[in-house]
Amino acid sequence: MSSTTPVASADDIATHGWSAVPCDASVIFTKKPIVKPTALKVADMQFPVNDPVVVEVQRYAKEHLPEQTYNHSMRVYHWGFSIIKDQFPEHSRLSMSTWALTCLLHDIGTTHDNLRATLLSFEFYGGILALNLIKGHGASTAQAEAVAEAIIRHQDLGTVGTISFLGQVIQLATIYDNMGGNPGLIDEETRLDVNRAYPRKGWSGCFSKTIREENALKPWAHTTHLGEEDFPEGVKNNDLMADVDGWGL
Repeated sequence: MSSTTPVASADDIATHGWSAVPCDASVIFTKKPIVKPTALKVADMQFPVNDPVVVEVQRYAKEHLPEQTYNHSMRVYHWGFSIIKDQFPEHSRLSMSTWALTCLLHDIGTTHDNLRATLLSFEFYGGILALNLIKGHGASTAQAEAVAEAIIRHQDLGTVGTISFLGQVIQLATIYDNMGGNPGLIDEETRLDVNRAYPRKGWSGCFSKTIREENALKPWAHTTHLGEEDFPEGVKNNDLMADVDGWGL
């Protein structure tokens, strides 16, 4: 019996973050401890504004996401940029366009209409939406599927198995922004500058409310595996970002 494998070149694997890494970030940082992060400004972390697919998807995100969610998505881009630069230089070939697309669309499933458009958990529906949207704008299959996989698994926290490198970085960056996880990943100057550029406007309470909204609509939602009370309460009481949570209100 013959077998087939997905068609992806070694370049596709490196460029779009398909390398397998441990699901458990603590395993990664036990083997290679967190290094002192570089103090970066938003201006130091270039967004891929010349990529036509990113341009179209950014326009879509601005149109469809509430401002607080859009700002969260942009903060996540910059957190991830810093994390990749300092903690994972061996993955420096990762396309910042692929990273930007993942960040812009990772919470597209949480909008009022999208939460109610499907029985699927928001990450899964968001991954499907992202896959179709990105391919529709001309992205390669390897890129579009990398983004979809990362979005689907961006709340798939666990201690067993592996995840794509792109998926691990979106987990690290979102947990940092939402709950203050692994605070040593980001320099304090960077934390403040990114929050100035993309103010939170009460994000902690906003996202906590969204989590509870999905769990009420879909008691089977994947989000519940993070703890029906622990997760929304952890987001709401994000001590790391408490001093900047009201910026922009």
